[in-house]
Amino acid sequence: MEKKMEVYLDNAATTKPNKEIKDIVNNSFDELYANPSSLHTLGVRVEREIKEVKKIILKDLSSSDGKMIFTSGGTESNNLAIKGAVNAYKRLGKHIITTEFEHKSILNTVGSLEDEGFKVTYIKPNSNGLIELNDIISAIQKDTILVSIMFVNNEIGTLQPIKEIGKYLSTLKNKPIFHVDGVQAFMKMKINVEELNIDLFSFSAHKIHALKGLGGLYVKKGIRIKPLMFGGQQENSLRPGTENTIGIFALKNAVLDFIKNRENYYNNVKELKRAFVNSITSELSDVYINGDFSKASPYIVNIAFVGVKGEVLLHYLEMKKIYVSTGSACNSKTKSFSYVLHAINVPDKLKEGSIRFSFSKFTTKNEIKYALDEIIFRVNEYRSMMKNGKK
Repeated sequence: MEKKMEVYLDNAATTKPNKEIKDIVNNSFDELYANPSSLHTLGVRVEREIKEVKKIILKDLSSSDGKMIFTSGGTESNNLAIKGAVNAYKRLGKHIITTEFEHKSILNTVGSLEDEGFKVTYIKPNSNGLIELNDIISAIQKDTILVSIMFVNNEIGTLQPIKEIGKYLSTLKNKPIFHVDGVQAFMKMKINVEELNIDLFSFSAHKIHALKGLGGLYVKKGIRIKPLMFGGQQENSLRPGTENTIGIFALKNAVLDFIKNRENYYNNVKELKRAFVNSITSELSDVYINGDFSKASPYIVNIAFVGVKGEVLLHYLEMKKIYVSTGSACNSKTKSFSYVLHAINVPDKLKEGSIRFSFSKFTTKNEIKYALDEIIFRVNEYRSMMKNGKK
């Protein structure tokens, strides 16, 4: 029997780990297994490796004197950034600015802070899925201590005006802390935290072909944050507990690969996405791109198929071993429509039929062709069945 091609287009949820990581994990079992806080030579060797990984990441982020804190993932990094910063600076004010379509790890964190007496302004994105600088300017108050904006929206892929926002905030006399959730941007595009005036930058390892259970937070020199947990002195006493050494070594592999090949990966994915979207929009009627296609990451596209239930299409494609999503994996247990699409005023008939396709360096032209054939066939078939009164 001919084996069906497997096409994974849910890379915004997680990515397939690099093959080399199996050897890295084995080496961690055999050699680099010591506790990095131990004083003996084995522990010192592991500690040295961890410092080397931090040095590589900070250099790529163009940070001359910032520090890197390893966490358990993007969610913890976002919690540490937001709660850590507002608890350190709350004597200066209790106002926070974020947006309506941030990741839930941001929205639920600032929501919990509202219960503690903080005020939060939620900026509404425009219908193209973009935050407008003037809305940030209008929202700034005398007691604003934190602005948190994501770099790339995780459902529709739109790129937010981080450079413009950071530049404006840097001119303020009482400059708020600028936190950027960079989970969908980290390593996939070159980021200069100093040029962008970013104070805190969160990322996750498993979005770039490393392992789950590891994330990081860049902290600009001079920026204070308070820990969420207490224990030992690991990670500058900001994140106690023995480090996830296997995850850190795997991250090194993924980071070095992106540093070496980032431009090629970016251009290849950009071309695949363009071909994918062009084929769908030319072969099918009544399809819409959610968010501004021209101001989006090439790694994510969100498409609405009018008259089609997104979940039905998802499960049909799953039977063909094509894996996609209707939105963020972190919000997949809810039955309501995507809050991200709601925030950008996508009509309900489009929300219902929206699918997120997300690509990676492993995505090939043959996979895209196979996925396109199945998507176009199923959408036409579904619409025909609905037109004839069948389900």
